[in-house]
Formats: sequence, structure tokens, C-alpha cells
Amino acid sequence: MVSNESKKHSSFSRSQAGKKGIRFLPVAPLPGDLPEGRLAIADMANAFGVTHRTLHFYEEKGLLTAARVGPMRVYGPDEIQQMAVVNTCRETGMPVAVIQELLGALAQARSQDEADGIFRAAMIARKRELTAQQSTIRRQMQQISELLEFSAAYEVESNDNTPPASLTDQELRCLSLMAEGYPTTRIARALEIEPGEVQVMEKEVIRKFNSNNRFQAVAKAVLLGIVGN
Repeated sequence: MVSNESKKHSSFSRSQAGKKGIRFLPVAPLPGDLPEGRLAIADMANAFGVTHRTLHFYEEKGLLTAARVGPMRVYGPDEIQQMAVVNTCRETGMPVAVIQELLGALAQARSQDEADGIFRAAMIARKRELTAQQSTIRRQMQQISELLEFSAAYEVESNDNTPPASLTDQELRCLSLMAEGYPTTRIARALEIEPGEVQVMEKEVIRKFNSNNRFQAVAKAVLLGIVGN
């Protein structure tokens, strides 16, 4: 839970970043065809491949500032470099709230080395998050592949219209709980039996469905209409 003092500090940092700019900005890649000098909002949007609305949104969230020449927004070198930092973060999928915190920390940096260190730490943290997401995606892709392989095999096997071996009432209840994603220990509590007995029952259910694992057995039961999807 964030303390009131932390909230005040974060709010102060964002305010300082928005009003006074950030004194030390980390190095982030700039567009190759960036025009020289200050940029009007249209040039800024074109350079970074974003819309005018995106730039307005960044200003609303305190991620970016702009000077005014009459009614027109213009961006100087510091604002352009800050946009490069924000754009880099957004391209990694970093949430706006996290970028706000990052800019708040950069506003408190007392040297270029400190600012570079803060930015590097943020990128390392984001890389770890993406690595974790990648592991989850791989696991989900594996589950989909198993289901597709099973479905293809089932289509071939289903021509003989041979139903699976009959389930006892207890096995059917166990199967229904398996389909709901219950772990073995929770199924045991629901059926008021020992976890070891549930493990034996699950193996028997998997065997009766000619499956290799719990996931395939549940998928086949759903396809046969034995349990709901």
C-alpha cells in the first residue's frame, strides 16, 4: 500500500517534471529524420509517428510539456528528448502510471549518471515483466496446441461412435470439479475424501477417456457434452 507521504512525493515529482522540466534526461533514440530546431505539434507527431491526440494525452498525464507561440504548441530540444524517453517506454508496453513514476524519479536525479541509472533500472524491470509474460504466453500456446492436437485426433476417433467407459457418480462429480479447474486438494474437500483417493480417481477418469492428462480428459468430456464448457 502506498503511504500518504509517498503519494505526496510522487505528486510533487510529477508536478516538478511537468512545470520545470527534467534536468537530466537519459539517452533514448531520436527519429532519424528529425527536423532541426523547435518543432510544431504537427512536426512532433509526424517525427514520432503519433497523433496530435496522443501528444495532448501525454501533456494531460504530465509526461510531456510544450511551450506556446500564440495558440500553437512548440517543442524544444529538452521536450523532444523527453518525448523520446516516453516514446521508448510506450513502445515497450510500459503503463502510463509507471512512466509517470519514472519521470518523477528522473526529476529528482542529481546527475546524468543517476538519471541514466534510473532509466536503466526501469528498463531492466520492464524486461523482467515481459519475460514473465512470455513464459505465460508459451504455456498458454502449449495448452492450445494440445487441445488442437486432441481435437484433430478426436475427430478421427469419433467415427466409431464408441462412448467412453461409463463413469461412476463419484467419478462424474470429480470430473465436473476438474473441469472447473479445482486442484486435487479442493476436490478432496468437496467430495469429503482423502487427496490420495482423488489422485487415484483422476487417473481412472483420464484412463477412461483414453487421455494422457487431466486437460485432455476434460476437453474430451466437454466435446462429448458430459460436462459443460
